[in-house]
Amino acid sequence: MEKSQGKRESWGSRIGFIMAAAGSAVGLGNIWRFPYLTGTNGGGAFILIYLVFVLGVGLSIMTAEFAVGRRANLAAAGAFKKFNPRFTFAGVLGVLSAFFIMGFYPVVGGWALAYVFKSVTGLLSNSAAIGDYFGTFITSSIEPLVWMLIYLLANILIVARGVQGGIEKASKVMMPSLYVLFIIIAIRSITLPGAGAGLEFIFKPDFSQVTGSTFLAALGQAFFSLSLGMGCMLTYGSYLSKEENLQKNALIVTLMDTSVALIAAIAIFPALFAFGMEPAVGPGLVFVVVPSIFAQMGGIGVILSVIFFIALTLAALTSSVSLLEVVVAYLIDERKMERKKSVNLAGGIMVITGILSSLSMGALSGVKILGVGFFDFFDILTDKIFLAIGGMLIAIFVGWFMKKEDLKDELTNGGTIKFGLFELWYNVTKYIIPIAIGVVAVAGIMSIEQTALMIFGIALIVVLAIFSKKL
Repeated sequence: MEKSQGKRESWGSRIGFIMAAAGSAVGLGNIWRFPYLTGTNGGGAFILIYLVFVLGVGLSIMTAEFAVGRRANLAAAGAFKKFNPRFTFAGVLGVLSAFFIMGFYPVVGGWALAYVFKSVTGLLSNSAAIGDYFGTFITSSIEPLVWMLIYLLANILIVARGVQGGIEKASKVMMPSLYVLFIIIAIRSITLPGAGAGLEFIFKPDFSQVTGSTFLAALGQAFFSLSLGMGCMLTYGSYLSKEENLQKNALIVTLMDTSVALIAAIAIFPALFAFGMEPAVGPGLVFVVVPSIFAQMGGIGVILSVIFFIALTLAALTSSVSLLEVVVAYLIDERKMERKKSVNLAGGIMVITGILSSLSMGALSGVKILGVGFFDFFDILTDKIFLAIGGMLIAIFVGWFMKKEDLKDELTNGGTIKFGLFELWYNVTKYIIPIAIGVVAVAGIMSIEQTALMIFGIALIVVLAIFSKKL
């Protein structure tokens, strides 16, 4: 479907958009990041604080992104430029964030895909060796590259087919499959002897474990999980028809994303406690601890491991497809490229960045950019700097630089639907959310140990602000 000229592409159905937007939000953040942050921040108390931030901050920003994208009928950079050229850099920052995330995301997606097959080829034969096996795998020079390229090719093929023919069709299959697979794992997990302790850990808040860092981690996770500040929701919103209820759709997508995170926690923590493992295991949870749990279940463990890593791969794919689409939509809208040409260009560059990120675990481990390897460079730059600042800029833009009447017109579909909470939403977005996100942004940036990288990231945003009109 080539529509870089003439009528803009759009979603074919409401359910297709919901599945695609929810798929964008649901990703590695829900299944990898959320459980380990829950484990290291006290369990139920963290989840409760996280839910407050999701509904109080994330939902409002998602609604704002949908409104800006549909109002402009353009993706990230073009939308900001259309309303206020001085804010073009905020849209370009979103595009750059998506591009940099795709510098390392396909590497992890490739790991998940590889583990689908490794689950039946000996990975679980020795639970004690799984940690060493993972380290050997990711530091090798060939095998992880092959899986990364297969994973990235899947993204390219889907996005090349367009909004309706590619992203929407794929999301309608992947999202329901993801739910079913994780529910199967969760059911098995809660039926294990001793699983009750894991459920109590998740659902019985212990506020004695809460510190200031817990709030920062919860707000940061709410933001990261919903794919905000990286142009995805704004771009997807630009393909929406004028009949769609934006705030209702934003609520549905938010609830779907959050439900997957909770199901992932239910799938992991009861099994973790059942086998006497430590909940605060950190980032190694998915690729080391979870396979170790399955290895102790015998034959059923192999089946469950295959199901788990298929689900993880699907979750990663639904998110990375939206990230690739952000970059492609920029090339279509602003550079007037045809879809297939823009996909090939963006995908080709991402192959190079993916190779560099993968090899930075092994053969290129000695090559540093501002003190870190390629993988960490892309990760820290986006997670700690670009996303938080990008989200804060969206809130500031909507609250202070867009006309209030235009926002109300967009969110009520020209007065044809009611949005009784508009005034509350508007004031929260204008006054409270920029401060909340600003705190997270400052805390995140100050936590970066590599001072040169921190300075580089901030300087890059300043350069974008000065020169983005030409981009």
